[in-house]
Amino acid sequence: MTNDECCRGVCAKRLRDGLGARRSQRGYNAFTLIELIVVVGVIIILTGLVLSTVGYARKKGARARAETEIAAMSAACEGYKADNGIYPRDTTNNTTDNLAALTASPTPDPRPTSYDSNDSRYAATSFYLYAQLSGNPSGDRSTYTQRSYFQFKPSMLSPPGGTGTVTAIRDPFGNSYGYSTAQQANSSYGFNPTFDLWSTAGTSNATDAAYERAWLKNW
Repeated sequence: MTNDECCRGVCAKRLRDGLGARRSQRGYNAFTLIELIVVVGVIIILTGLVLSTVGYARKKGARARAETEIAAMSAACEGYKADNGIYPRDTTNNTTDNLAALTASPTPDPRPTSYDSNDSRYAATSFYLYAQLSGNPSGDRSTYTQRSYFQFKPSMLSPPGGTGTVTAIRDPFGNSYGYSTAQQANSSYGFNPTFDLWSTAGTSNATDAAYERAWLKNW
């Protein structure tokens, strides 16, 4: 065997050994189908846990914010009463008497006039409360003809965004707050002899009395 043939043989062997090693390494590092399925499954589970945690945190934050807003508006109502002798109440159109947080048949659970915060009475009563507390009875967000007892943030009003004529006071869940002076008109209705103020806490379109127990309210 000549030197050239010997060199070619050695080089070919080294080349074969190198290719074999790389193939072996690639085969060793590659994922099997089962491993890929397991990894994807773990990712899906972790994603679900993260999303559920975020959703819970948002809902908890919305409830805390609604409680704060209800307390602040209730305090503003006290200021209104100190000046006017009564809490905000529509005695002309009876708007605030027509939405009761509790009807005359409270057994076995409290029964409001409507569980549905999309009911037009929710928007009507909360707008009346807005008009009296903000001093902006037209709802145009610019013409203030009465004393203001509460400064509403744009996020608290419908439509949101700080523009457009106000139609309702909006809770953190995107629904209208409920406001009622029904007990002043009928002692069998309502929870408080003064006023009832509540958020349905995102349970719009609910028809079951059990939903009322999840409400955020001033009683």
